Amino acid sequence: MAKIGEAQAPVTARDALARGRLRASLVPDLLVEARRIVNTVIAGWHGRRKRGIGEDFWQFRPYVEGEAIANIDWRRSARDDHIYVRDREWEAAHTVWLWADPSPSMLYKSAGARVSKQSRALVLTLAMAELLSRSGERIAWPGLTDPFINRNGAERIASHLAQATTLPAKPDFFGVRRFSDVILVSDFLDPAEETLEWLDGLARRGARAHLVEVADPVEETFPYAGRTEFTDPETGDKLTAGRAEILADEYRNLYITRRETVAAWAKRLGWSYTVNHTDRLASEALVGLHMALSSEDSHLGRVGA
Repeated sequence: MAKIGEAQAPVTARDALARGRLRASLVPDLLVEARRIVNTVIAGWHGRRKRGIGEDFWQFRPYVEGEAIANIDWRRSARDDHIYVRDREWEAAHTVWLWADPSPSMLYKSAGARVSKQSRALVLTLAMAELLSRSGERIAWPGLTDPFINRNGAERIASHLAQATTLPAKPDFFGVRRFSDVILVSDFLDPAEETLEWLDGLARRGARAHLVEVADPVEETFPYAGRTEFTDPETGDKLTAGRAEILADEYRNLYITRRETVAAWAKRLGWSYTVNHTDRLASEALVGLHMALSSEDSHLGRVGA
């Protein structure tokens, strides 16, 4: 009997505590794996140009209500229906916020996957923490740590994760300031409109996000046939299909449409969107994030061009 998701009943406090203990047991090994990936894949991490007061052009980004009208680039804004602001370059450090989705759906691991989505998300997040810390960047995890600079930043975040009994389903963006970078690692399986509504609050803060969708190969291909019972990992609701194969085409269309909708919306903001499958190497997504962060000046300068 095939199942999508591992939770078998509505989420309770006991379930949340069990997930917290599982996460705590995984963190030490995941930290070691994260450091191994950083050491073998990324030879060096060069300082990145950052937004701020300066002479050189940095990027076009959407205008945020309340900003000075003098900052608007009317020539760029005239190209389409959006209002854009021209940012300048600044060499000072800023905060990179890191977050991995703790929701029950992230526990899923099919037979064809290397690891669960949760393990992959945490490895990627800790690897980025390690990489950024080595280069002297200020990092933070919303709702878990305040922004800090520390060469052992990944270890510090790992310690907080191991001690946290529960984590909120969605991060609190209250501390995220304008010009921050935010790395969000999730399966993004919520309906696209709900995801966009959630992320819109981050966009309005003037932050730049890098979305990493972690996907199990089974979720994408839907290889089921015959009588199959599916379980919603968030609510425990069940659906029994007499012939699962007849749902395959509609399911795949909905699944890909959700991804394409969120990715296209992110691209319009100048954000990056990466997909990492759990039957592939974590290093592939790490390299993609490295490129997005290192080349964001040239990438963002082409938004809407």
